[in-house]
Order: sequence, then structure tokens, then C-alpha cells
Amino acid sequence: MVKLKTDREIDEMRAAGRVVARALAAVREAADVGVSPLDLDRVARGVLREAGATSPFLGYRPKFAPVPFPASVCLSVNDAIVHGIPGEHPLQDGDLVSADFGALLGGWAGDAAISFTVGRARPADLRLIETSEAALAAGIAAAVPGNRIGDIAHAIGATCRAAGYGVPDGFGGHGIGRSMHEDPGVPNEGPPGRGMTLRPGLVLAIEPMLIAGGTDDYTCDADGWTLRTVDGSRAAHSEHTVAITADGPRILTAL
Repeated sequence: MVKLKTDREIDEMRAAGRVVARALAAVREAADVGVSPLDLDRVARGVLREAGATSPFLGYRPKFAPVPFPASVCLSVNDAIVHGIPGEHPLQDGDLVSADFGALLGGWAGDAAISFTVGRARPADLRLIETSEAALAAGIAAAVPGNRIGDIAHAIGATCRAAGYGVPDGFGGHGIGRSMHEDPGVPNEGPPGRGMTLRPGLVLAIEPMLIAGGTDDYTCDADGWTLRTVDGSRAAHSEHTVAITADGPRILTAL
């Protein structure tokens, strides 16, 4: 069921979104050669504690997962696309990291993701990250009243494909509100002019995921969570929680 939010509720969601933004900024600042993803998870948990917020990721177990997610942030490195579980292996010079984080505050959820490099960046990685951000911006620009879900999907997919990148099949964004995942789903590719009509009060997590090698295929690690590119190429992920308003899209997870 799609649940529209009032202006006041969107303001309350913005408070949760600020926590998400601060946590992702802190993770990016702390990330360096020799720092482990587990260290970065501790940084993210610290932001939650300071804000009096909780994690919708920690202990989350959807139907596909063999075990609950054991961390507060997904950290996907290099060929990992999404849902990477933070571990103790230190980050290396030139690693590409995608950090996906959520917060629950005052009964409302926020969800966002960023991708960045550690140490000396590869030009190809920077281009991949820039395209993921451009695809996100295109999706957000299409999130206006009167458009349809398919218009967001088409804007994202067209940006990714024009750059020669793959789009993981079957994964995309989602509605968000009292819980992290609500209706409707938001594909990262598809024909425009189709799907539900966007109305003020609808809040969506828009999240393009790109595969550098151009394939759409992925595999899942034995942990049941981490998705990886089949060809070993790198991946990037960008996401914001966005409210549809009469005045245009409002990003709730920006700093």
C-alpha cells in the first residue's frame, strides 16, 4: 500500500535524513588506506547514538536473507555492488567504496548511499561514480507531480546506458516512511510514461546502481547478502530519500 505523507511528516522525515547525511559524511571522512569497513561501521553507529536514532539495517532480514544483516551500514568494496557486510580486512590504496546507510528517528526512516575512492583514485572509477551521481540527479529531476514511476526509471537507465554501464537486473529504489521499505518499487530502468502517477506526499528512495563492465548480471556471496559483478568489474551506488512536493522534488538526505 502506498502511503502519502503530510508536509509535517515530511519535515519529520527530514530530521532522520539529516542523521543519514551526517553519518555518510563521517564514514567518508574516516575512510582511508588501512582503515577497515568494520571501523567505518563503528563510526556510523556513533552518529546514530549521538542523534538518539537507531538503525533500520542492523538485524534486518528480508525473505532472501539467510541471516539478519549484522551491521548498521552496507559497505561494498570494488566489485561488490550493494549489501556488503563490513569486515576487518583493511581498505587498500585505490579501493572504490559504496556506503549505504539508514536511520530511524522519531518513527521515520531515512536512507541514502554514496560512492567514493580511497587513496589514489583510478580515473575510470571517478567516471563511474560521477555517472552514478548523474543518474541519481536525473532520477530526482523526474520526480515531480504528474510524472510516473517509469519516468524516474527511464531517466536513470538512460544515463547509465549512455555511459556504457550495466544496471543490476531486478534491483532499484523503493518507497520509504515509517519503515525503510514501502511501496512502490522504483526500477532503475524502463520505459517512460508507465507506472504509478507521482503525487505530492509520496516519498521515495531513489538509488541507481552501476556496473562498470556493462553487464547486468551479478552473483551473491556465501554470506547471502553481498552482491558482486560477474565479470569482476567495479560498481557504484548513489541514493537519496526524496519527497514529491508541489514545488518539485525535496531531497531529505542532503547535508
